[in-house]
Amino acid sequence: MPGSPKVSVVIGAFNAQRFLAAAIDSLLVQTLADFELIVVDDGSQDRTFEIIKEYEGWDSRVRGIQIAHGGIVDAANAGLDAARCELIARADADDLSLPDRLAKQFEYMEAHPEVVAVGSRMQVIEPYGSPLYITSHKPSHEEIEAEFFQGSGWALPQPAAMLRKSVALKVGGYRHDYPYSEDFDLFLRMAEAGRLANLPDVLVAYRLHSGSSNWKHHRTQMRNKPKLLAEAYRRRGREAPIDLKFGASWQAPKVQQYSFWLWSALKNKNVGGARRHAWSLLKSAPLSISAWRAAYCAVRGY
Repeated sequence: MPGSPKVSVVIGAFNAQRFLAAAIDSLLVQTLADFELIVVDDGSQDRTFEIIKEYEGWDSRVRGIQIAHGGIVDAANAGLDAARCELIARADADDLSLPDRLAKQFEYMEAHPEVVAVGSRMQVIEPYGSPLYITSHKPSHEEIEAEFFQGSGWALPQPAAMLRKSVALKVGGYRHDYPYSEDFDLFLRMAEAGRLANLPDVLVAYRLHSGSSNWKHHRTQMRNKPKLLAEAYRRRGREAPIDLKFGASWQAPKVQQYSFWLWSALKNKNVGGARRHAWSLLKSAPLSISAWRAAYCAVRGY
């Protein structure tokens, strides 16, 4: 692609063949078409890199990078290093960017040079695409920081983030210090160099599924928070509260998740998805009467 695009989009992908094509498709139809899409294959063992190469052949904006498996941090930093643009939109291999995402975030960042990273609200969906609920994110820097220091790494959501490359690199990029909390750690450090914001628009469809990092590693994320925030307090020259504690993980039990997803899929006439959730629900709770009742409704389709 001749010249320099306006935005670099960076996706890290590891064994991502299930959802990667949908994630890329959602970016290739953006209303802001002048971007590059860098997809970093983190040593996948499935068809991830083949999918990336196929898209490279179809669209010159797509560029694939293959690295030895090193985890989320290595993939993210490889993408940052390869990006040609100052503005970098992060995207996950299992989520969808709504058509005006890049345009709205680019316009906002151009108009607000003091902002170093911006997120947005998100439509949360279940694995097969049925909508569940819309997230609520505070818009101002002060509100976001306050939520960060209450332990909410969700205050500026990584799947919907656009950030300034120069600032991210200046503060050290993504680090290995806090596994599966690397985005929380980065945004706390970037907040010391500028301001954070969230747009009120819903710009990303965030997919919940049992293979996601937040599903599999939420306990590790909870263990990271006291150390991560204590370090952030020290960098700001403040003493961390002695009673710096957080509640139990937000992650609901699998039975509750499958049940919620099943009924949401049925409500949205996604019968195939509901039946798949019914199977997962019955495997998780084979003696539950409510699980069998829900499975019966899924089989009927209503």
